[in-house]
Amino acid sequence: MPTPRPAASGSHRGQAAAGGRRAAGRPAPRRATRSAPRRRDGERSEALRRLLPQALVVAFLAGGTSAFVAGEKAVRLSVDGAPRTLHTFAGDVDELLAAQHVDVGEHDIVAPAPGTDIADGDEVVVRYGRPVMLTLDGRRRRVWTTARTVDGALRQLGVRAEGAYLSASRSSPIGRHGLDLAVRTERGVVFVADGREHLVRTNAATVREALEQAGITLDGDDTTSVPLDSFPRDGQSVSVLRISGSQQVREVSLPYRTVRREDPDLFRGTESVVQQGRPGVKRLTYHVRTVNGVKQRPRRTGEVVVQAPRDEIVHVGTRPLPTSVAGADGLNWHALAQCEAGGRPHAVDPSGTYGGLYQFDQGTWHRLGGQGRPQDAPAQEQTYRAKKLYVSRGASPWPVCGRKLHQ
Repeated sequence: MPTPRPAASGSHRGQAAAGGRRAAGRPAPRRATRSAPRRRDGERSEALRRLLPQALVVAFLAGGTSAFVAGEKAVRLSVDGAPRTLHTFAGDVDELLAAQHVDVGEHDIVAPAPGTDIADGDEVVVRYGRPVMLTLDGRRRRVWTTARTVDGALRQLGVRAEGAYLSASRSSPIGRHGLDLAVRTERGVVFVADGREHLVRTNAATVREALEQAGITLDGDDTTSVPLDSFPRDGQSVSVLRISGSQQVREVSLPYRTVRREDPDLFRGTESVVQQGRPGVKRLTYHVRTVNGVKQRPRRTGEVVVQAPRDEIVHVGTRPLPTSVAGADGLNWHALAQCEAGGRPHAVDPSGTYGGLYQFDQGTWHRLGGQGRPQDAPAQEQTYRAKKLYVSRGASPWPVCGRKLHQ
């Protein structure tokens, strides 16, 4: 006998009863299969399959955004005193400046140094260099500074400006193109004047200005030991030269020339002065300076010829001398000359009246045809004239020595 099946509980029981009733009234419907639940599970799997790529994309995008945000930095950039905060992905200073189109040169300052890595919260400072044509106490040179004002440049360059003269105010800005700046620092200069020393503190550009500040006046030709327009140096000693001047005039003689001309009327060896020479006169003017009481060497300032020299003209004889004088050739003229003048053609007696071998006086010599002075004529001419004198007067012109003619 078959084993009885346990009764179904709940809905199962109802379903069994209904089945029993359907079985009694009409044919029973087909029993449902398990394919419907499997279809619903497939639909859910398909939906999940379709959503999975989208979820992966969302997850990827979410992770990439986190990485993107993590690479951005907030950096403070100050360019020539103008700060700003910016967000950047630059890894170092060079990349940051390039991204911001900031060009720097060899005279510019960048801190931190170019090439340094930067991190979030860092500060990068750029200060541009500015050219300054600096004339410091008379010496001019080109310098560079990153200061934006004259005052800052002076501090940066280490220029002592207390009491100094500045060509531009301390607050004057210095643009990128630069500035021309003159600085004259305060210096101590000692002036020695009138036997005293005068110390003055000055920032003057010239010795002349410093002299005025010291209250020292220059009069007339007064000057200083250094040029008045020179730059006064610190610790320099300058002497004041008190100068007085006077004028002196001197006259000097100008020598005359001697012009010699041939004369055929004069015997050879005879010279005759036909025009006496006369020296000229030149007037010289000198300026004499006295410096601090000491007389200096005179300086010639002018000259003028007051009287021109006159040439001396001398005629030189070219006529041949006669060889003899009749009636006098056989006499002892050598003995007479020795007695009268010791045989010397240029002899002159102590009174200056008589001259030559035979001691002619000037009048007698000229009457005999002689020129000039007898002592200047050659010995041969003097003997010739003596013979002519003897022919006309005998030995009387030589009262003492005349007898020698016949020895």
